[in-house]
Amino acid sequence: MFTLEQVVPWGRSLAEYQRMFALDAKDRPLTILGCGDGPASFNAEGTRQGMRITSCDPIYGFSGEQLRRRIEETSENVLAQTRANAGEFVWTSIASVEELKTVRMAAMETFLLDFPDGKAAGRYIDAALPSLPFADDAFDLALSSHFLFLYTTQLGEAFHRQAIREMCRVALEVRIFPLLALGGQQSPLVDVVASECAALGCEAHVEAVPYEFQRGGNTMLRVVRAGSD
Repeated sequence: MFTLEQVVPWGRSLAEYQRMFALDAKDRPLTILGCGDGPASFNAEGTRQGMRITSCDPIYGFSGEQLRRRIEETSENVLAQTRANAGEFVWTSIASVEELKTVRMAAMETFLLDFPDGKAAGRYIDAALPSLPFADDAFDLALSSHFLFLYTTQLGEAFHRQAIREMCRVALEVRIFPLLALGGQQSPLVDVVASECAALGCEAHVEAVPYEFQRGGNTMLRVVRAGSD
């Protein structure tokens, strides 16, 4: 059974999503699904700017107060691990572990303040890959941030194949970032997922993006149904 104790919540901002996924003006009118968004402020900030975003994550089955406590319980450990492995990161847009804490905690606080109303409005859905409760073609664009590929060993090949099939079922385009597994090396499942996409009649391309915090993590996989771009 899924429990909150399994989760290390860590949220990113709208500005980071825009850079991680190369989101630009032409993407703003799209209906967007964030898969595994966790406590990111992407939905809250984007909604305020008129974007149409739905986020799904099993942590949305818990209360805001439960999520706040879990963030408080785990955040210092995440920062300590980052400090111990500082050489694996690029300290340019974020200059230090202290600044990282400020940026991440601000994003998560924005999420927490938005969560009750957003959940009531149906913007935060308790659901998870590889099985989503959405109709075929429900979204223009589906995003996966720091989930697929990152947990290559933990989730395995079969999960990744099923997950990409499901994302391509519910959205016309899919973008996944980063392409690194834990440890900082490119996931060997990138080619596997690209082959699965080809079998689905989709075109998959690795593209550079204007974001790099994990060293070497500056590319995404863009998947588009043939003839839909």
